[in-house]
Amino acid sequence: MSEPILIAGGGIGGLAAALGLATQGFRVTVLEKASAMGEVGAGIQLGPNAFHAFDRLGIGDTARAMAIYVDQLRLMDALSAEEICHIDLGPAFRARFGNPYAVIHRGDLHGVFLAGCRRHDRITLRTSAEVVAYEQDGTGVTAVLADGERLRGRALIGADGLWSKVRRQLVGDGAPRVSGHTTYRSVIPTDRMPEALRWNAATLWAGPKCHIVHYPLQGWRAFNLVVTYHNDAPEPVAGKPVDAAEVFAGFQHVHPLAQSIIRQGSDWRLWVLCDRDPIEGWVEGRVALLGDAAHPTLQYLAQGACMAMEDAVCLAQSLSAHQGEVAPALEAYRAQRVLRTARVQLQSRAVGDHIYHPAGAHAALRNAVMAAKSQDQWYDTLAWLYGGPTQQEHTA
Repeated sequence: MSEPILIAGGGIGGLAAALGLATQGFRVTVLEKASAMGEVGAGIQLGPNAFHAFDRLGIGDTARAMAIYVDQLRLMDALSAEEICHIDLGPAFRARFGNPYAVIHRGDLHGVFLAGCRRHDRITLRTSAEVVAYEQDGTGVTAVLADGERLRGRALIGADGLWSKVRRQLVGDGAPRVSGHTTYRSVIPTDRMPEALRWNAATLWAGPKCHIVHYPLQGWRAFNLVVTYHNDAPEPVAGKPVDAAEVFAGFQHVHPLAQSIIRQGSDWRLWVLCDRDPIEGWVEGRVALLGDAAHPTLQYLAQGACMAMEDAVCLAQSLSAHQGEVAPALEAYRAQRVLRTARVQLQSRAVGDHIYHPAGAHAALRNAVMAAKSQDQWYDTLAWLYGGPTQQEHTA
């Protein structure tokens, strides 16, 4: 029996890759450093391209059953509490992109992938198994674990996130770039959400150096609440508990209606947002990067998980098309994905600076330009992003 493909990381990207590869007939071993498989975080948004990937990975029906389908993407002015614009996600949107737009709890989505992997006899899942280094030759790869164990495989996929140990060896580009933007996350019961704001929408309130996002989760039992403040945070932080006063400090200048949402939050945790500059060199022989290990992005296009799932689809299809010839398959995967993901990384930064956080005349210009667009024009603007993993990656 041939050696398995090794995947470092059991998050959404790693499990999606495992499922895609197993579906194409490959044996896979997932190596997760934590003592249990799970995801930290709350809600994530799923564009039509995510559903394209779900279908190719064989979990489309399950994912659809767990998601909440919002009616709009809604952009509000956090100073005036007036709507700037919205994008209708109804029948015309679905007809244009072939799939819906939805929101889901990150843990629920991870659970869908985990259940799929556990059902598959070609997938082995291991916990407390952190990949810290690798060695390779012409016939395979050896993954070196933190406890000294060595595992042999035909390829190694680094899906081990922003602080990837596989990337550290493959690329060696140091620590991630600190954006200076701090995000605070909370989940609030629906009955604590201000009644006038219980919209079936993924809503973003844009203000000077700050923004607020909210949308329903888990069968409308709760609302996901994410608030971000550009406070020049100097170093990475992930999941640190903070009190409500610290959160509210960045939003003293916004409209009372926007403030009323933040006041409902509790059990706040903060993340200092980080990304990296796009690179072309994701692959070294039989080793490749995937998801945040390859192209970590800021959250402002809501595409981090979506890009990882697209990577998984492309990787599996490439290895299948090359009949398991690893090096050329990985290079073909890299070549297909690099420009699309670089565009997501760079445009996510630009959206944060020029749409979500400007002030004064810059904000007034944003409002005028975005309010003037028709729904068809919005769909044209988004076509490059939501067209899915089969779209030509260089399409403008």
